[in-house]
Amino acid sequence: MKEPVIKNNQVTVIGKVVSEFEFSHEVYGEGFYTFDLEVPRLSETVDILPVTVSDRLLHNCTLAEGTMVEIQGQFRSYNRHDGKKNRLVLTVFARELFILTDPIIYKNPNQILLTGFVCKKPIYRTTPFGREITDILLAVNRPYSKSDYIPCIAWGRNARYARNLEVGTALKVWGRIQSRQYEKRLEDGSSITRMAYEVSISKMEEMDDLDANEK
Repeated sequence: MKEPVIKNNQVTVIGKVVSEFEFSHEVYGEGFYTFDLEVPRLSETVDILPVTVSDRLLHNCTLAEGTMVEIQGQFRSYNRHDGKKNRLVLTVFARELFILTDPIIYKNPNQILLTGFVCKKPIYRTTPFGREITDILLAVNRPYSKSDYIPCIAWGRNARYARNLEVGTALKVWGRIQSRQYEKRLEDGSSITRMAYEVSISKMEEMDDLDANEK
């Protein structure tokens, strides 16, 4: 039986498998695996996005590195205990997976639509090059009284608008999922390279609370 579409969290990404499959966890006998997907940008760079997929979508096989796929699903978050702290971990959760064999260039290989609630005061800042940015943390409800906490970035005019949003505001955003590397300094003075993921917003609008809660 096909699962219903969750309207407030919809992701479509198209790209190339660039890592081996790793077993993640099992729920009620259903196994889940993770892999990295290389998704091209219009700027000719790429985003490397983590994907979680059920073994029932793999049909008892794993996808070789280099395989082109289309993933439709959700952008989910969970907390991972990392030493003394909890760390927010993000992943594209696949509900549908399609193997692509036609080597065409896809115009919109990275799309996301989220409807949720601003759950932290937005942070407005400017880059050294003068670009305006506002960081937003969006709480997106899902079934069984759970929520995903998705970091989003608004730019330019959207950034100026978003900096005045109040906590609890219902917001609908369109954009893409992007990855970026950063250096995290440890207590012993050393540093490690980590990857962060966030939604780069192209469009946003405020919503009624009832519309934001629709799944």
